[in-house]
Amino acid sequence: MTTEYIGLVMLGTLVLMVLGGVHLAFSMMFVAVVFGLIYRGPAVFTLFLHNTFGTMQNEILIAVPLFVLMGAILETSGVADRLFETMFQLLGPVRGGLAITTVIISTIFAACTGVIAASVTMMALMALPAMVKRGYDRSLASGVVCAGGTLGILIPPSVMLVMLGPMCNLSVANLLAGAVLPGLTLSALYLLYIIGLCWWRPSAGPAISIEERRDAKGTLLLNTAFYMLPMIFLLLSVMGSILAGIASPTEASALGTVGAMLVAALYRNLNIKTLRRAVYETVLVTSMVFYVIVAASMFTSLFLYTRGGSVIEQFVLELPVSRWVILALMMFILFILGMLIDWIGILFITIPIFLPIATKLGFDPLWFVELIAVNLQLSFLSPPFAYAIFFVKGVAPPEVTTQDIYRGVVPFMALQAVGLTLCIIFPDIILWLPSWTTK
Repeated sequence: MTTEYIGLVMLGTLVLMVLGGVHLAFSMMFVAVVFGLIYRGPAVFTLFLHNTFGTMQNEILIAVPLFVLMGAILETSGVADRLFETMFQLLGPVRGGLAITTVIISTIFAACTGVIAASVTMMALMALPAMVKRGYDRSLASGVVCAGGTLGILIPPSVMLVMLGPMCNLSVANLLAGAVLPGLTLSALYLLYIIGLCWWRPSAGPAISIEERRDAKGTLLLNTAFYMLPMIFLLLSVMGSILAGIASPTEASALGTVGAMLVAALYRNLNIKTLRRAVYETVLVTSMVFYVIVAASMFTSLFLYTRGGSVIEQFVLELPVSRWVILALMMFILFILGMLIDWIGILFITIPIFLPIATKLGFDPLWFVELIAVNLQLSFLSPPFAYAIFFVKGVAPPEVTTQDIYRGVVPFMALQAVGLTLCIIFPDIILWLPSWTTK
C-alpha cells in the first residue's frame, strides 16, 4: 500500500471508531500509534513528541484556560442571575420579552465564557423554568436557550478562535475581530425571529402581567445599567486592547481574568467558594481541550506525513465544478461531521485538508476559517451529537421533553444557516472589522 493510501485508511478508521462510540481523543491516539508503528516503527514516537512539544509551546494557547477562568468567575459570581431578574421585569411585559431577555444576556455572556457548557447550562437554569412557568411554548423556550447559549463559541473571546489562530497561521486578533459581526448577526436573527413569531402567534411568548413588575421602570433601567455596564466595560477593555494592538490575546486574557474578579468583587460575590468553583470548572474544561489537542496533534502529524491530505487536495482541485460548488461541499461536510464529532476534532481533522484547498481556489484564508467557525455553530444544535441539547435536557424542568428541545432547535438551525449564507454573500461581515485592526 502506498503512503498516500495509508493516510486515507487512517481517516476512514478514525471515522468508523468515532461512529462506533469510541471517544474522539482515544480514537485519534489509537489510530496514530497503530498506523505509525506499522508505517515507521518505534521512530514514530519521536515524531509525536516533537509535534506535541511544539503545540504545547505555543504561548497563545495560554489564553484558553485564562478565558475559561474569566467566564467561570463571572458565571459563578451570580452576576447573570441579577441581570436576568432585572431585565426579566423590564422586558417581561412585552410579547416574547423573556425570550428576548435570554438572547440579550446570552450574547453578553457569550463574550465572557468562550465555551458553551457554562453558558447553556446557566441560561437553562435561569431562563427556561421562568419561560415555561409563564406559558411560553416549550419548543421556543428550549430553542432560545440552546441557540443563545452556543453563541459563546463564536463571539470573542472564543476558545475556538484562539485555537484556530496557531493552527491556521493566522492572527488571533484578526480572527477575534472577524467573528464579532457574524456573532452579532446571529444574535440579531434570533431576536427578529422571536419578535416575529410572538407577533404572529402571541401564545408562543405571552407577556407577563404588570403586577409581576415589582419596581418602577426608572429603577429597573438603573439596575440594568448597574449590572450590565461593568461587564460591558470589561469586555470592551479585553477586546479593545487586542484590536488596538495594545495587548496580545494571551495578555488580554490575563487582564480579563483580573477584571472578572473585580466585577465579582463589585457585586460582593468574590470569595474562596466562588474562586474554588471557578478554578475547578476551568481545570475540567482545559484538561478536556488540551487532551484532544494532544491526540489530534499526533493524528494530524502522521496523516500529513503520509501525504493523505495531498491526495484529497489533488482530487478536489481536479473536480470539474466551480469553486463555489467546492465551498458548498466543504460546508456540507462540516455540517455532517458536526452531527457526529466534537468540534475540536473537526477542526484538527478538516483544517489541514480544507484550508490549503480553499487557499488554492482563491478564497481569503481569514474569511474561510471564519466560515468554518460560523458553520460549527450548527454542530451544537444538530442531533445526535448536539452538546447544547444534552446540556439543556440535563437541567430542564420535567415537563420539557427531548422532543420539545429537538423541535425548538430546528428554526434556530435554519437561522444559523441563513447567517452562514449571509457571510458568504457579503464577505465584509467578516472582513470589515479585521481590515480596520490592520490599518
